[in-house]
Amino acid sequence: MFNQQISRSAYRIVMLVLLAVLFLAVNLFSNIVFRSARIDLTENSLYTLSEGTAEVVAQIEEPITLRFFYSERLANDYPRIRTYASHVRDLLEEVRDRSDGRLILEVIEPEPFSEQEDLAMSLGLKGAPTAQGDIIYFGLVGTNSVDGLEAIPFFTDEREQYLEYDIARMIQNLSRPERPVLGIVTNLPLDTGAGGLMSAMRGESLPFMIYEELRNRFELEYLEQQFEVVPSKVDVLMIAHPRELDAATLYAVDQFVMRGGRVLAFIDPHSEVSLTAGPDGQPVRGYTEASNLEPLLKSWGVAYDPTRIVGDRSLAQRVQTGLDARRQESDYVIWLAVPRENVDAEDIVTADVMRLNLGTVGALAPAEGATTRFTPLVRSSKDAKLYDLDYVKSGPRPDDLLRRFEASGESYVIAARLSGPVTSAFDGPPEAESQAQEDGAAPRRSLTAPGAHLAQSEGEANIILFADSDIFDDRFWVQTQSYLGERVAQPIADNASFIVSAIDNLMGSNELISLRARARIDRPFTVVDDLRRAAERRFLAEQETLEQRIDDTEKRLTQLQTQGAPDMPEGAAAEAHVESEIQTFRAELLDSRKKLRDVQRNLRREIDGLGAQLRFVNVGLIPLLIAVVALGAAILRYRRRKARAERGA
Repeated sequence: MFNQQISRSAYRIVMLVLLAVLFLAVNLFSNIVFRSARIDLTENSLYTLSEGTAEVVAQIEEPITLRFFYSERLANDYPRIRTYASHVRDLLEEVRDRSDGRLILEVIEPEPFSEQEDLAMSLGLKGAPTAQGDIIYFGLVGTNSVDGLEAIPFFTDEREQYLEYDIARMIQNLSRPERPVLGIVTNLPLDTGAGGLMSAMRGESLPFMIYEELRNRFELEYLEQQFEVVPSKVDVLMIAHPRELDAATLYAVDQFVMRGGRVLAFIDPHSEVSLTAGPDGQPVRGYTEASNLEPLLKSWGVAYDPTRIVGDRSLAQRVQTGLDARRQESDYVIWLAVPRENVDAEDIVTADVMRLNLGTVGALAPAEGATTRFTPLVRSSKDAKLYDLDYVKSGPRPDDLLRRFEASGESYVIAARLSGPVTSAFDGPPEAESQAQEDGAAPRRSLTAPGAHLAQSEGEANIILFADSDIFDDRFWVQTQSYLGERVAQPIADNASFIVSAIDNLMGSNELISLRARARIDRPFTVVDDLRRAAERRFLAEQETLEQRIDDTEKRLTQLQTQGAPDMPEGAAAEAHVESEIQTFRAELLDSRKKLRDVQRNLRREIDGLGAQLRFVNVGLIPLLIAVVALGAAILRYRRRKARAERGA
């Protein structure tokens, strides 16, 4: 019997050792074999790459290195950063695993006063200081084989919904050996300023600030306003308030879109920036007061009336009038200051836009029977109306515009994204025009030989249309100062941010362009919030009643103490009555205040109880259920073993 017990004990020990070895072996095997196998069970697929990102990663030809700088030890005291960093790292690892080795990921923890910290600073990363004086780094740097460099200085909460887009855009930019080409068709003096070329040559005029931004980020290809085809090297075509384009030029733009070209277009019923006087007191020679892109707009699925201007009482900019010494400023309802509430916060282009300053804008709408999807990006409030262009051109004062203001109750679209299949606005190439220019104008610029006519777009078109050109005007969005001979810009609105973001977005692949904001990691407990609000409504109603009772009692008590009881004769009996009432009211006041404290305590107790229940379910209930199931299984196994032993005996 004794030997049998020893053999059973040894058997159990051997089995436990073998199970431990098997457990370690299975874990090692799964880590090696199934390292890239993942299942995303989140409701919004937070950890699953979109098709656009997968396409960008698949197009990597030369190796790209991503360095993820994260001060993990310092961030342990900041749960929000720690949670977000885990999500960023998971996404980067997912991108790396999908790249077939073409993307190298390095995770670097820059310790204080280390070489890694110096490297992070030299690469343009920004650190967040802590209360202890340390610096937390939480950014990403990407490099390619030709010394290209892209950086996300710090992953902020505000950009969490656009994390995948930011990483995919960085990879795509590094995948290009050369800067992308932006084609520009415009009659605005972007590169010379309001005075035009001659004033710029004399040093009397400077380029628009937005031109400097574009020149630093893209290779600019200026197209004349008469051409037969858009050059094939152009990635995005920006049409910014051109003069009236002839049929051949419109056809070239039309076919560019048919072949998958992306367009950012700005049209305007009344361009304030074109009318800006230069140093000689006159607008630039050959200025364009209004612009339109008919018949392209109809082809793109847009309805646009160039004789109507949007006025908005709620979004009106304050302008200097000087007409009244007591009122130097007035609301100018046809100059708009568009806040974040009136832009599409879910679209990548307008994600960071907090304010746009615009002037005399037009209104866009989807056309009947359109094949494109019309997505508003910027719109007016409902406290808006449409003014007739001729009335606006007559120069009404701000107060005159307000007196005639009657809101239509409709919100007007100022900028929109157009996507989807497009039908050509032309049946074929327009007839060639004679090169003989009777008025002495320059001959048409022929860029390349046009290809075969396309009646339908080869893929989905991607177009952003804006019914304003004053978005470019320095007066509307930036204040400039001279410092050591250099112009220093202080933006007061996000006009430049919108333009650059729109171009950046259109430079991407079709799938990347379609990327919108994704859900945040930290999802609110909506059920708990609803219960909390219901409890607050119930207790606050009782609290309001008690507070009113306390207020009435205090007023009555004050009256008795200062004036005595009304309609009571003077004397000892009256004084005793007043004193009795005072004592009664004081007792009632104390009782009401006690009940109010109880109500407030109950409110806090109920909310805390909800939190405790939630913590119990998350932390205690599930492990308890597992323990109960395990205990039940152990008891059942013991009873079966005992029954077999009894039968064997």
